[in-house]
Amino acid sequence: MQKLVARAPAKVNLTLRVLRRRADGFHDLASFVAFAGAADLLTLLPDLPLGVEVSGERAQAAGPSQDNLVLKAARALMERVPGLRAGAFHLVKRLPVAAGLGGGSSDAAAALRLLAELNGIAPDHPALMEAARSTGSDVPVCLDPRARFMGGVGDRLSPPLALPSLFAVLVNCGAAVPTAPVFKGLGLQPGAALEGPEHPRALPAERGLLLSMLAALSNDLELPAEALAPAISEAKALLGAEPEARLVRMSGSGATVFALTDDCRAAARLSRHIAAQRPSWWVRSTVLR
Repeated sequence: MQKLVARAPAKVNLTLRVLRRRADGFHDLASFVAFAGAADLLTLLPDLPLGVEVSGERAQAAGPSQDNLVLKAARALMERVPGLRAGAFHLVKRLPVAAGLGGGSSDAAAALRLLAELNGIAPDHPALMEAARSTGSDVPVCLDPRARFMGGVGDRLSPPLALPSLFAVLVNCGAAVPTAPVFKGLGLQPGAALEGPEHPRALPAERGLLLSMLAALSNDLELPAEALAPAISEAKALLGAEPEARLVRMSGSGATVFALTDDCRAAARLSRHIAAQRPSWWVRSTVLR
């Protein structure tokens, strides 16, 4: 039987500014997003009954299969493309759940890419983006997983950015941090803005200038996330104490923290150091693109 396979890479927020809370309760954001080598793996077996089977080390944490965003995305596209061929999905869950890495969103985007491949749908077909937006805020940026500026509620995306390879270590302390309580911790009322520096829309291509710009920005969700999961602070401190770490920051709404390093060897050393100190944590060296 024919099968189609796609990677669903981890999304990493290099920066994250919360600009304001909108009247509808959602928050307008500004963020530079990159994608890691660490990924889930999604397979589609065409023309079988629609469903998803989840396996892998993180399968239990992913929750009930019927609630998986893969199915939500598939159904959203089926509503927009009459006669769409679908099938049975198999998700190998490797990324931590509720971790600020957009794992579920990336899985959903991978499902849309596989369905597009199966049905001969062009990558820029508007139905794909419409289905992505209806599935979740982070799904659109994961649809074509390349570094971008992301604005609004994830609905405003720049063209792909010319990002140099960034060597990194991802660290997740095991705390599941739901997004809603983190945003609530900002204490913004509807219509209120959050003070902070203006967020640029483009990144310098030269690595040194890029690191300087990123260091001058921030993730506005770090403090409320750390209040909910103090182990995030511990992870940041452990990474920050290592000589290989050039920049340490939380991704998304947490709890994953990343450190940027000078090269792949430094990332590998740093990964080994942290894994030895906290063997129960999820630690991966990777490249962000």
